[in-house]
Amino acid sequence: MTSSHSTPPVGQDVPQDDPRVDDVSPQASVPDDYGLQPVRLLIGVVGIALTLWLMFNLFLAFAYYPGWFFDSKLLMGALGLVAGVGGAAILFWFINVAIEALPRRLEHGLIPYAFLLPGFSLIGLMLLYPTIQTIHYSFANRDSTEYREPPWANYTELFSSSAFWSAILNNVLWIAIVPAITVALGVVVAVLADKLSASSEKWAKSFIFLPMAISFVAASAIWLTTVYAYQAPGRPQTGVLNAIVQQFGGQPQNWLAIETGRLNSLLLMVILIWLQTGFAMVLLSSAIKGVPEDTIEAARIDGASEWQIFWKVVIPQIRATIITVFITVLILVMKVFDIVYVLTNGRNNTDVIANMFFNELFARGQAGRATAIVVILLIAVIPILIYQVKQFREQEATR
Repeated sequence: MTSSHSTPPVGQDVPQDDPRVDDVSPQASVPDDYGLQPVRLLIGVVGIALTLWLMFNLFLAFAYYPGWFFDSKLLMGALGLVAGVGGAAILFWFINVAIEALPRRLEHGLIPYAFLLPGFSLIGLMLLYPTIQTIHYSFANRDSTEYREPPWANYTELFSSSAFWSAILNNVLWIAIVPAITVALGVVVAVLADKLSASSEKWAKSFIFLPMAISFVAASAIWLTTVYAYQAPGRPQTGVLNAIVQQFGGQPQNWLAIETGRLNSLLLMVILIWLQTGFAMVLLSSAIKGVPEDTIEAARIDGASEWQIFWKVVIPQIRATIITVFITVLILVMKVFDIVYVLTNGRNNTDVIANMFFNELFARGQAGRATAIVVILLIAVIPILIYQVKQFREQEATR
């Protein structure tokens, strides 16, 4: 009795023309390698050099010869936009031409780096080079013409200055107070706004976020004229604080001159908190809305109170966003300048590092000491940036 199925006996070869043999997909054809194309490479290299030369000289002409463009900022802006976008497109096209002229294996190895090179070059020109120059000038004299003797004299003078340590203390107070209160208020406002109806939530968030649209200088002027304004006793008080004090029988105060307990610095911090609370609220509100409702309902079923749910369910799940907002505000606080400059310019022990740098450079003409201040600020910021990058990587790894 013969077998009725079509499977061949074990060990028996299947004929090559048997239709039961699965079709084998043909191998992908790999183009043959080719050698160097000198003419194409020359065109690419010359095109890159010419494009860069034209773009560089055009932007220099904007700065040194504005008369060529009828002193029109609008015209220079339009030309700069066209030259920047169009020049970048042409530059990358010539880069592609040059890379494709190389042998196949070399082309495949270099092409990713070739297209990253312009971006890294721009970062190096705009960030790394100025940083290196700043460190270099921090050892120089007041007009950066020669090194001081000893070269670290600028740093010695700063660290022996009481004004510098006062500014450091103020920066520490700003760092310790502003980010923490901003994040805390942002969380509270986000949670409360989440309890409102959809339309009420939009209006509330828009109202709280509105200060973010105001520049630091404008916000400082608003608070100076409407809240902290001081008039001599007996005159009408236009500032809210003094109007309240006078209404209760007290004497008006020059609030920004009160150094006791660093009250004037604390009043300056209020402005930045007011400006940044809306920013914190928006990000934290999005994070809170992303907390799974299942976990909250499970906590309620287990008998947890709303307070326990907030601290033990919501907060742990928005921790990454809290850290991100905190670090962002912290970096902003370390560079705070506008508020201090507009309201006090560092008087009455309210100076901070950034304002001290500005006065050293532009008011006193001490370029060497000013750059030394910048280097100190840079060193202080680096650990925070490293921590922020580490946090971002951890967040990406858990997604």
